[in-house]
Amino acid sequence: MEGGGRASWVKYGPLVSLFVLFLAIWYRSPDRGVLDDRLDTVLSSLLRAERKVGINDVARPKVAIGFGGCVDLIVDAVSLLSKIGITPADQPLHHDVIDSAEQLSQSFAYFFAPGAAAERFVLNETLFSELVDASRDLPGNRWAVGGNAPVIAGRMATEGCDVLLGGSFSHDFTDVLSHHITVAGNIVDEPDIHLILEYPSGATWGHYSSRRANRYIVHSDDHNPYLASMEEFAKKLQDFDPDLLVVGGLQMMDNFPFQSGERGALLSRLAEVLVSSSPTIGVHFEMASFVEESIMEDLLYYVIPHADSLGMNEQELPNLLSLLKGSNITVLSDPNPRVATVLDQMREVYRLVNQRYKDASAQADDAHAWSKPLTRLHVHTLAFQAMIVTRGSQWKNTMSATAKASLTANRHVCGSNDIDPSKARLIMDDSFSVSRREGSQRIALQESRPVSCWEEDDYEICVAPVLVCTEVYQTAGGGDNISAAGLVLQI
Repeated sequence: MEGGGRASWVKYGPLVSLFVLFLAIWYRSPDRGVLDDRLDTVLSSLLRAERKVGINDVARPKVAIGFGGCVDLIVDAVSLLSKIGITPADQPLHHDVIDSAEQLSQSFAYFFAPGAAAERFVLNETLFSELVDASRDLPGNRWAVGGNAPVIAGRMATEGCDVLLGGSFSHDFTDVLSHHITVAGNIVDEPDIHLILEYPSGATWGHYSSRRANRYIVHSDDHNPYLASMEEFAKKLQDFDPDLLVVGGLQMMDNFPFQSGERGALLSRLAEVLVSSSPTIGVHFEMASFVEESIMEDLLYYVIPHADSLGMNEQELPNLLSLLKGSNITVLSDPNPRVATVLDQMREVYRLVNQRYKDASAQADDAHAWSKPLTRLHVHTLAFQAMIVTRGSQWKNTMSATAKASLTANRHVCGSNDIDPSKARLIMDDSFSVSRREGSQRIALQESRPVSCWEEDDYEICVAPVLVCTEVYQTAGGGDNISAAGLVLQI
């Protein structure tokens, strides 16, 4: 009997296994099918919302963008650190600047575990050179045009704009730019190099594991902190007559060893350029990873008062809010915040900035008084896009712009203009509260109308889910591409 039992199992075992597998597929496939259908519907609905507004190819919008640029050297973070012999720190620790391998290890661990984006200046030039040399030989490395301004310019040109770009570049650099981009700035022999240390979700480094895909950027710039192209850019700005002026890349000044008063003088000159532009031209300031409190205060004095529009991510939003409320800046925030939390923070930033504008308008003798109210605020997170736009302002097509920003997030991170739902997932909740206040309205995510828009006070809010890319090609430059794509449909 025992032998017969074994013989029966050998004879019928494969059939039983096949039957069990069939049952598993039978019971699981409806859920999988429903999920696939849901993603397909969300995607087609976002694409339809994006296509509601087109770009005029005959009269292409004109956008002026400053400042700076670099060459990005993109590598796998863990592979580079292993190659150069930088081992995981025992304890994560925040550093404003990097001056040693130990500080790099501690700082990288600080942002790697939660999966938060960060950018740091490397004061130790020998260490930075060693990192660059090791990266050049690392398998799978990639070179790309980098810097906030050139990346925004590239996206704007791709989306149908003519661009004036303020930056100091090498001949090789300018040769690869779109023919719709005109460069205003000096020619340099060697461009600054930024090392982009990318890592996927779930990457491990010693006992650390990343909660989401992101990047840690290090640089040791010589040109960008000085806004070297600003004068040439200012000369060409008036004749160019842009529809929109974009400022980015100012984080290169963060913790840079300027001489006393040098940074203030540069930002004061930038304020003059912004004020001298036509009041009818929209001005957008793209935030970045700032950790030095004094430069944030400088931005509040010299730059933000002259911007109609602000763009930032989930780390930069609470950072700015803390400063506006008189608190210390926030170095690390929740990398996956809830919609209600972000919307409350956006409302508060909008209120506080415009209160400062009203207060300054009542006094008005300061040469750098707040010249413009804030009429547009765009926050891009991994899971969703959110915009606040003042009703009756120059910004239009908010719903379509929010959809386009969402789609661009997937396109950039996946490295493809064609969005593949099989390489995407929704991580935004099926419904969200519009505020953390008790009794606040909840809005359900409707697959056929995924962009939710409603009016409050003197503004409109739009929120769109992101089809989060599951096969990451590149996270660096994501915010710049997303912000640029959102702006294109609103000018």
